[in-house]
Amino acid sequence: MSKKVTSRLEDFSKWYNDIILHADLAENSGVRGCMVIKPYGFAVWEEMKNILDKMFKETGHVNAYFPLFIPKSFFSKEASHVDGFAKECAVVTHYRLKNDNDGKIIVDSNAKLEEELIVRPTSETIIWDTYRKWIKSYRDLPLLINQWANVVRWEMRTRLFLRTSEFLWQEGHTAHENKQEAIEEAEKILGIYKKFIEENLAIPVLDGLKTNREKFAGAVETYCVEALMQDGKALQAGTSHFLGQNFAKAFDVKFANRNGQLDYVWASSWGVSTRLIGALVMTHSDDKGLVLPPKLAPYQVVLIPIYHNKDEYNNVIASLNKISQKLRALNIRVKEDFRDTHKPGWKFSEYEMKGVPLRIAMGPRDLANNTVELVRRDTLEKTEVSIDNLLGIIPDLLNSIQDTLFLKAKLFQEQNTFKVNDWDEFKDRIAGGGFVSAHWDGSSETEDEIKKLTKATIRCIPINSKKEPGTCILTSKPSCQRVIFAKSY
Repeated sequence: MSKKVTSRLEDFSKWYNDIILHADLAENSGVRGCMVIKPYGFAVWEEMKNILDKMFKETGHVNAYFPLFIPKSFFSKEASHVDGFAKECAVVTHYRLKNDNDGKIIVDSNAKLEEELIVRPTSETIIWDTYRKWIKSYRDLPLLINQWANVVRWEMRTRLFLRTSEFLWQEGHTAHENKQEAIEEAEKILGIYKKFIEENLAIPVLDGLKTNREKFAGAVETYCVEALMQDGKALQAGTSHFLGQNFAKAFDVKFANRNGQLDYVWASSWGVSTRLIGALVMTHSDDKGLVLPPKLAPYQVVLIPIYHNKDEYNNVIASLNKISQKLRALNIRVKEDFRDTHKPGWKFSEYEMKGVPLRIAMGPRDLANNTVELVRRDTLEKTEVSIDNLLGIIPDLLNSIQDTLFLKAKLFQEQNTFKVNDWDEFKDRIAGGGFVSAHWDGSSETEDEIKKLTKATIRCIPINSKKEPGTCILTSKPSCQRVIFAKSY
């Protein structure tokens, strides 16, 4: 196989891009800033989607779909929301094309929309305009709705999966009788995200609150989960927002409460996106290619025959087919690569690049000995296993790979999390990468100045960390709690 990945140490950004391209996850499209998610990459997203969708439905949420186009006037109803997204909005102004006199396709100037439409950057406005019609009484609450959709945020600097002008995500939007219920919803979803990311993506995350400067436009509070990539930069892996009554008031969503009085509903919104695929790549992969945790791998096991002639091929294939059927009966996702157009060595490299957790190879000698060669993608460890023992070994091996990837990433996070009290050390640690735990005086001006001086932002205010009196890393003003700083994507 001719595909080669740039070393992480040589050029992390190119290494990341190489893996996405060579592992057939995605590629750039003919539209600037947009990507084509290829079948293998989309299969990873589908596994994520299936697991998360089940977790949402188990907690009472249902799916719906809302329009891609949003009237511009809707955005003006919630001032902080429009400020947060104005620079990223794609705007539809006309609804028809025509041929000009030279045979060229042009916009029909007579087909101008009465009101411009915004291509959905997020759905709060269109959804809350709809909720006004649906919610009349406390009996209609809570309203727990999620949608799987695409959104458009017109990015100037793009990177596959991490930041594209169009991406896929889920966005939940809920309405509640009172403040406490809405806060509990936002916190519950944060817990779901943390559990999902750690148990399925095998990525450890820190959970906390965003600062006022970093919170979602229109939110009262933004909860987040933050992951640490192999280059020491942080990645926001998911957010959950307590919206208060901001959108209910903006769109006049009132309900008759239990006392018969009209009140505004309380709200939350939350989402994760295909950015999580970028997180997978940067957390687990190596210089040989992609490394996928078994729970999300489109193929958990790949079967590859080794042979020199047609008879050997037929005999080995017959045995591998029996193994495949038994593995599928255990609900293990299997890929049989029995093509005779590529040599076994080429296939080994191909599935190493694609990060398939386990590779089983069998040749005539293995068949005679009733064995197979088994290779783990995470450690590249090879073992010879009896076919009689294979079915009992593989489920445990897949669990072992899942656990090993998480523990490795957890150790990396712990080894690259630093508690700092001195400004010079702070600057050095930030420059070297990692999470830096330090005191901050709570001022947005200080937050901005630290970002200006070091390019680091406050990733989160940890939820469960102990209060600890100290002095701000920059201003020496009093502080009651450490926060987490890092450079980020």
